[in-house]
Amino acid sequence: MKTIAQIAAELQGYDPQALPAADVGRFLSLLVTPVTDRLELPLFDALGRVLADDVVSPFDVPPHDNSAMDGYAFDGGQLAAGTGLTLKVIGTALAGKAWQGTVQPGECVKIMTGAIMPAGLNTVVPQEFVSVQGDSITLPPKRLKPGDNRRLRGEDLMQGRAALSKGDLLTPARLGLAASLGMKTVSTLRPLRVAYFSTGDEILSLGEAPREGAVYDSNRYTVFGMLRRIGCEVIDMGVVRDEPALLEAAFTSAAAQADAIITSGGVSVGEADYTKAMMKKLGDVAFWRVAMRPGRPMAVGRISQTKTVSSPVSAGDDSYAKDSKPASAILFGLPGNPVAVMVTFLAFVRPALLQMMGCTAPAPPLLKASSMETIRKKPGRTEYQRGWVSTSAEGSLQVKTTGNQGSGVLSSMAQANGLIILHHGQGNVAVGEQVDVMMFDGVI
Repeated sequence: MKTIAQIAAELQGYDPQALPAADVGRFLSLLVTPVTDRLELPLFDALGRVLADDVVSPFDVPPHDNSAMDGYAFDGGQLAAGTGLTLKVIGTALAGKAWQGTVQPGECVKIMTGAIMPAGLNTVVPQEFVSVQGDSITLPPKRLKPGDNRRLRGEDLMQGRAALSKGDLLTPARLGLAASLGMKTVSTLRPLRVAYFSTGDEILSLGEAPREGAVYDSNRYTVFGMLRRIGCEVIDMGVVRDEPALLEAAFTSAAAQADAIITSGGVSVGEADYTKAMMKKLGDVAFWRVAMRPGRPMAVGRISQTKTVSSPVSAGDDSYAKDSKPASAILFGLPGNPVAVMVTFLAFVRPALLQMMGCTAPAPPLLKASSMETIRKKPGRTEYQRGWVSTSAEGSLQVKTTGNQGSGVLSSMAQANGLIILHHGQGNVAVGEQVDVMMFDGVI
């Protein structure tokens, strides 16, 4: 396991007091390692989990050539350029069983969607394309070519090949794909256990009476929601006051239970509290000033502790054996302002946690949208502005900012459906200029 110093030595130009956002991602990718514990889960319980192994198709999908349309199956070799074709209907092929019979030239079989293609037939004409006269149909000229409207055996999945890959996040479509292969259960990596607490004497828990200079804790709820969205088991440790004994107990307890610890507040330069000192005392931790807005202060590292680990006694057994062993929890110390917490989580913590979960695609794709307004931006830092992405009259994506962009203005985050990402070297943005956006749908 590499230390913080060893990881830092691998990053060219590493400067913890002015760290580019791109370097944060690279650093965290070297810091975290995926969990290895497995769980065999029924499909209904596997949504959002990460596959521990490839899912190999036990058969071809589809298992036979079949019709993609309701229509008439025939030998497409009879089609001639520029002319129609008249065929005699000699039977009907239904989905779910093979049609028994032989088709001669000049003949066809009425066929339903999904029905097995009769032997020697390779083309289907949709029923709406033909004219029917008694037991014969006539095809119009120039509407078909041989092989049209036929699904080939194995064109979806081939027997013996991976249908799903280790590290895939199990989405609804992937659950359906596993079900189509007859899989009742899948092997998944266990979910991450993430402990979270807010720090500061000025933080109120819900239900406490208001007092001067204090604010209610929104960060616990935004972080909880974002963790649950990626399938983490959340250990909510509430609000911890700025007292050394309380902070030490919280970090020690969190490290004993969790794979990762997230805190908010107490990592800014010059703050008069004990959070940073306790992080240093208990772990191998780096403190950064990230070249970003909103955000900047961030702490990352490891806190070591003896963990009690539970594992199944045997496959399919509901009983668990407990064992204690030395281990460490990854620490993410986030700033205290509500929007800064969400942005640093989305930009850095979420991809790192997904990597810890074993997911092979931890970062959401960025989309391009045209800015509907001028945006002021200084090169030398990455900015994450709250935005509303919509579709223009021409059908292209466009985006505008949502209100006050201050790091404490949570309402403009609630009004947004994505983040406008203005990269480190980027300057002012003109109206109509393309910018990158990270959509929130399915992320927060």
